[in-house]
Amino acid sequence: MLKNHVKRFLIKIICLSLAFTGFAIFNVFQKAEAAAPFAYGADIGWMKQMEDEGVRWLDDNGKPADSLQILKDHGINSVRLRVFVNPPSSYYWLKDGTTWTMLGYSDKAGVLAAAKRAKALGMKVMVDFHYSDVFADPGHQIKPNKWAGYTNTQLQTAVYNHTYDVISELKNHGISPDWVQVGNEMNSGIMLPDGSTNDFSKLTGFLNKGYDAVKAASPSSKVVSHLAHGTNNSQFRWWFDQFFKNGGKTDIIGVSFYPYWEGKPYWELTCDLSSNLNDIASRYNKEVMVVELGGDENNPKDSYWTISDTIKVVKAVPNGKGIGVFYWEPEAHSSVLSDGYPLGATAKVSKNVLRYTTAIDAFSDAAKGKTDQLQKMMHDT
Repeated sequence: MLKNHVKRFLIKIICLSLAFTGFAIFNVFQKAEAAAPFAYGADIGWMKQMEDEGVRWLDDNGKPADSLQILKDHGINSVRLRVFVNPPSSYYWLKDGTTWTMLGYSDKAGVLAAAKRAKALGMKVMVDFHYSDVFADPGHQIKPNKWAGYTNTQLQTAVYNHTYDVISELKNHGISPDWVQVGNEMNSGIMLPDGSTNDFSKLTGFLNKGYDAVKAASPSSKVVSHLAHGTNNSQFRWWFDQFFKNGGKTDIIGVSFYPYWEGKPYWELTCDLSSNLNDIASRYNKEVMVVELGGDENNPKDSYWTISDTIKVVKAVPNGKGIGVFYWEPEAHSSVLSDGYPLGATAKVSKNVLRYTTAIDAFSDAAKGKTDQLQKMMHDT
């Protein structure tokens, strides 16, 4: 029987050989037409709230430093900022009635402040609309309280106005988001029950209102449509087939990739991620991104390779259609979060003092072209 590290090595060789084939095609198209810079990204929605609660970060030399600057120094060139409609004033949510979860300063004012901070460092910005007062994901698509009694027409208007209001506020301060997500992990739809996937006509109507509002406020911004479980090709085909049959409008398809939550090591899932991204990019003629990625904070080595391999897979999508990878909340650590979220990319130094792990070196290594995947895999195994 093959040992685990040998199986890991063989699986990665097979998968990455397929990715490299696509990457060669990508390079041909790069020469014909220069591609836009790849987005090495981080979702930083918790950062300011964590700072205000006393959390501090050390740089590679062990000295206190700005957390976002540290990320930039490690190759991060883009940030992702979620926005809620009317989040609780405490910016905490009792998730499922059992677990207090930090929301981050994710109202319009908080997003504007974070976007200004990122732009001051020369970073690109993605805005992620949840169309909820709290987190939206496959199991939680909770309609905003103020919209609870709205008719279908009123909900469409509310989606448009909310989207236009936030993007216009950014534009008024000289910030044109590079990307705008209209909905977050929409596997079950948005604003349930009204925007359920049981009725794609209604769901598409809401999403198109968001798309139209983005383009009206910031024509240069690209709209992203985002589903979880980025290795599940059959789900992506079903969802986007229905969406486009109903006249759905989008520019980019975004996916989440969390091997930790899937219960499998990343090297067993990378091929499925690659196959899905390649298929949906071709099938729908859309650019693709991994807009959420995470790894176990206690295993920075595997997290490094999860990031590194994911970047390679996305870059290898043919015709230059793979355009970015975002790590979800790398600045976090379970010791400073009320819900103990374990997929940040930091280690605890002392109470409320964190230091980024070597996991985030994957971004700077990829940006500098320093990673030789097969050589390092041979060394690791």
